[in-house]
Amino acid sequence: MTRKTKAPDMKMYVRFDILQRIQHFIFLISFTLLGFTGLPQKFPLSPISLGLFKILGGIETTRLIHHTSAIVMMIVSVYHVLEVLYRVIVLRTPISMIPWITDLKHVYEDVLYYLGFRKHMGYYGRYSYAEKVEYLALVWGTIVMGLTGFVMWNPISSLRILPGEIVPAAKAAHGGEAILAVLAIIIWHFYHVHIKHLNKSMFTGKLSQAEMKHEHPAELAQIEEGAAAEPMPSRVIRKRQYVYALFAIVILALFSYGFYFFVGYEETAVVNPRQQPTIPVYVPQTPTLMPTATFTPVPTSTPVAASGASSAGTQVPAGNITWDANIGPLFAQKCLMCHGATPQGGLNLSTYADAMKGGVSGVVFTPGDSAGSLMIIKFEGGKHPYAILLPDELALIVAWLDSGAFEK
Repeated sequence: MTRKTKAPDMKMYVRFDILQRIQHFIFLISFTLLGFTGLPQKFPLSPISLGLFKILGGIETTRLIHHTSAIVMMIVSVYHVLEVLYRVIVLRTPISMIPWITDLKHVYEDVLYYLGFRKHMGYYGRYSYAEKVEYLALVWGTIVMGLTGFVMWNPISSLRILPGEIVPAAKAAHGGEAILAVLAIIIWHFYHVHIKHLNKSMFTGKLSQAEMKHEHPAELAQIEEGAAAEPMPSRVIRKRQYVYALFAIVILALFSYGFYFFVGYEETAVVNPRQQPTIPVYVPQTPTLMPTATFTPVPTSTPVAASGASSAGTQVPAGNITWDANIGPLFAQKCLMCHGATPQGGLNLSTYADAMKGGVSGVVFTPGDSAGSLMIIKFEGGKHPYAILLPDELALIVAWLDSGAFEK
């Protein structure tokens, strides 16, 4: 009975260890979630975006998933930097992902091959020039998305040191880079790596001898010639680990500091303005009678106050409170910048009919039940990102809802 042996081209070579594969998997999941939750926010009125918002439970949940995925990606990126430094400083692994002069030679050889003047493509080492460029694009994209994401996440803090144009510029760059990254992954990376060549090394960790000959012939030649480095003495590794530990501590300290500022530093953008003191903007030397936009309360023995949102005793008009007479003009003055012709979150407050339809988070006004109305819940809980209604204005909306939320 003869023993079966593997064919020469079935011999397997380790390409990625388990830690590298775990990094790839987590990065893949976080990137996918960022794409599925970020692009709908860039195109919020698209039917596909509105459908995704509904599936995910509204825009707030979508943003929460997006922010959480961004945090995971930042953690994986920092871990990758620490791992690369360990391989370079301690293990003395050659830096093989940086383009070098040999890559220009491989480009030239590939052009000749595609033109029919050469029988085979360039002899790539561990990584081809295409893989190196893609890796650097990933690094560049992560940096751009991180910086612009910080500006969008912390606009007030950013504007303390940067001009006002930085916020719309960051928003444009963030969205544009997101589209570029998603298209690059789908069209370039996923097709060329997993469809065209069906390269499974990032999942199995190995490549066959035939795959190595086709994709990394120079590296295969080095392995077969026994060019692998001999194991280093433990004392040498220990000495290098001390040096590496200093770099790792500094990087982790800087990341922790930056992570705190990225995620939890800014509160100004979400603090309810009702908590801020009222400061007169214009006080003339000679009092002048000027028309005001405030609502004149009609005498009533039982003033209505917004539950929890305004101070007790805030008065609202008695009698019929309607959309046409009271609520519509209030929203026109305070809300149509964001909830007008191009409404954020799908909520249009231009007309009574549009307002009662609600937005992507559902119906926001419930006639006869102000406490159960989504708008009142958001304002009282301080969850509206740009809360601009004063206590008496919110009390007016509460009274309108409780009285039936009539149009006329």
